[in-house]
Amino acid sequence: MQARLLARLRDDGPLSKAQLADRLQVSRTTVAAEVGRLVELGLAQEAGPAASRGGRRSTMVDLAGDIRFVGIVIGATGLSVGVTDGRLAVLATRHLACDIRQGPEVVLGAALAAVREVLDELGVDHPMGAGIAVPGPVDFHRGVPVAPPIMPGWDGYPVRDAVSRTLGCPVLLDNDVNVLAIGEQHAGVARSVRDFLFVKIGTGIGCGIVIDGELYRGVDGCAGDIGHIRVDDFGPACACGNTGCLEAFSGGAALARDATAVARGGRSPFLADLLEENGALTAADVGLAVQRGDAQAVQLIRESGRRVGQVLATLVSFLNPGMIVIGGGVTGVGHALLAEIRGVTYGRSLPLATGSLPIVLSELGDEGGVVGAARLISGSVYAPLASRRD
Repeated sequence: MQARLLARLRDDGPLSKAQLADRLQVSRTTVAAEVGRLVELGLAQEAGPAASRGGRRSTMVDLAGDIRFVGIVIGATGLSVGVTDGRLAVLATRHLACDIRQGPEVVLGAALAAVREVLDELGVDHPMGAGIAVPGPVDFHRGVPVAPPIMPGWDGYPVRDAVSRTLGCPVLLDNDVNVLAIGEQHAGVARSVRDFLFVKIGTGIGCGIVIDGELYRGVDGCAGDIGHIRVDDFGPACACGNTGCLEAFSGGAALARDATAVARGGRSPFLADLLEENGALTAADVGLAVQRGDAQAVQLIRESGRRVGQVLATLVSFLNPGMIVIGGGVTGVGHALLAEIRGVTYGRSLPLATGSLPIVLSELGDEGGVVGAARLISGSVYAPLASRRD
C-alpha cells in the first residue's frame, strides 16, 4: 500500500489525501494512516490544505523534499550521470566521453567520480539509491553484464555491488535500452500509452518492450535484443560473432564503416574530406553529409532505415504495440532515417496493426537515460523502505 502511494506521488506529483484515496481505491482513513507513517519515515510530507471540493478541505501530500536518486548511463563512447529528486526531476548532470573497451574499473571510476561531483554540487551526502545502464546483456538479478559483445572485460563483473559499496546505497543494473524505455514511459512521448517499443539505434541496436505498463525483460533478461536478429545470411560480421545481424548493417559502427568505404572509393567528396580531416568517420558525420545533400550519405541512411523497418514490421505483427519510439545516437542523422523506418514498417505490416500506430523520435535526449535509471531504482527503494513499518 505504501509503495503504491509513493509511486503515485512520484508519477503524478503532489496530491490531496482525497485524491490519493480515489486513485488507490481505498478509504480516506487508510490513506491518512499510511501518509502519517510515511511522514514519520521521512519519505513524505504534508504540503498544506487542498483546494476546497465542498465540506472539510483535504490535505496535500508530497514526497519528502530531500529524496535523491542517482542515474548512471554508460554507452559505448560516452556516459551520463545525474541526480534527481523523489519525483525524478533531474537536478544536475554530467556528460563525459569514454570508451567502454577500457574496462569496468576505468569506466566506472570515471562515472563515480562524476557522480561525486554532482552530489557535492547539490550538497547530498547519501543518495537513497542508484540505477545503472550499460550497453549489453545483463543478468538483472545478479547485477552483472553477461557476455556483452561490445564490452570486453565486463563479462560477469559485479557492477551493481561495486557501485553500491562506493555510494553506500541500493543499486540496480539493467541494459541501457530497458532504462531508456522506462525513462520514456515516465517523462517522454510514451507517457500516455501502456504498450510500446523503444528502439535504440546507437553503436548497437536494442529494443525495450513495455507491455501493459510493465517492462518485459524475458526469462533471462535478454528480451528485445533485436540488434542480433539476422537479416541477411551473407551479411557483414557482427560483434556478437555471427554474420548478417541487424546491428552489423544499421548500427552506428556499421554506418561509420560503410561511410568510410564510400569516402575511400571516391563516391562522396564531402565524406572524403571529413575522413582526411579527422582520420575516421562516425555516424554523426553521415548525418552532417545528409544535411549537405550528399546523395551517397542519403543512400546509406535509407538502407539502414530499411533494415530496421524490416525487423520492426515483424515486431509490429507479433506484439501489436500502441507506439514505437526511436532513440539513440544514430537518430541524430535526421528525419531521413525516421522516414525510411516508417515507410518500410507501415508498408510491410497489416493495416489493422499500423492504422493508429505512431512511430516517433524520442524527445528526452541525454537526460532520458538518467530519468530511467532513477525510476528503475526508485520503485525498488520505495517498497522495502515503506514495508519496514507495515
